[in-house]
Amino acid sequence: MRKAMSNAPKVAVGAAAAAGAVAAGLAGRALWRHRRPAGGDRAWGPPPQDLGPIEAFDGTELAVRAAGPPDGSILLFSHGFSLDMTTWREQWSDLADEFRCIALDHRAHGRSEVPATGDVSLRSMGRDLATVLDAVAPDRRVVLIGHSMGAMAILALAEQRPDLFGPRIGGVVFLGASASDLLRGAMGGVTDLLRPRLGSLATAARRVDRLRRAILAGPAEVPAIVARVTQFAPDAPDDVVDHVLHLAELTTSLVWTDGLSELMRMDFRHALARLTVPALVAVGDQDRVTPPAVAVELAAALPDGRLFLVEGAGHIAMLERPERLNPELRSFAREALSLGSDRGRKRQGTRKNGAA
Repeated sequence: MRKAMSNAPKVAVGAAAAAGAVAAGLAGRALWRHRRPAGGDRAWGPPPQDLGPIEAFDGTELAVRAAGPPDGSILLFSHGFSLDMTTWREQWSDLADEFRCIALDHRAHGRSEVPATGDVSLRSMGRDLATVLDAVAPDRRVVLIGHSMGAMAILALAEQRPDLFGPRIGGVVFLGASASDLLRGAMGGVTDLLRPRLGSLATAARRVDRLRRAILAGPAEVPAIVARVTQFAPDAPDDVVDHVLHLAELTTSLVWTDGLSELMRMDFRHALARLTVPALVAVGDQDRVTPPAVAVELAAALPDGRLFLVEGAGHIAMLERPERLNPELRSFAREALSLGSDRGRKRQGTRKNGAA
């Protein structure tokens, strides 16, 4: 399958970031206080095998866990902003029958440490991915799968370590990845809240965090439709919405201030040409954070990009429609790592739910 739009202009891969939880975090517990807290039961647990902690370049301890056969081909999962590795639950539980599924919590997220220096930059997250690769797959090829901020971390890795792509990294999946920067308007109505009319991006991010904490502490119930309209397709499962809000509530303010301002200003367009391996750009057809048109541009800008639309999904497609996303991930990983009979699959046009 050829790139979806070979003549499309090259684009920046800006802050895919605030994605999974900016608006969700704004709603936070106030939206769902009548529901049980998500993440506290086995259903939202991490992959079963503990591979960590793995020490990053600056001493930060990273939580890394795995599922699947130790000798299986490796998929490494990189989660989104204010989320954690549990958001890959539907992928590792399905794909671990064939692949070694490894997931990390990025610095200052989930079970990983908050860096002593306060460094939550995307470039450091990219270095963390390289560290995890060296620790878990020093002599094996992998497929990297990144959602939102996690996709940006992969681009940061490509900027710093282009030598890894090909010999060590056989393919890349970008899920809910944004083109251009956060202020371009990819986040729809939330953009007006984030746009700094006065002051810096850091000031804007601090405003968002103050609002998030105020709503979390407030007594009023806010209609659940707020979270659904901003992040999810209309029929997203209640427990999925609940879990994403719970993760946003738990995330440290450092991520919402320094991390969010970083995401709003970063631009890795120059790194796209270094991603010469096959790249799958997947997006929910109802994603309001990183709409399909943005994904089309990104797929066209990559040297070997292809587009896959996940029907019936918003921005959290891996949890909303895993039954539609997972078969494409499996097929792509097999091809990228030269597995199975579909190695030479002809690539043309745009794929939608696995149909050419």
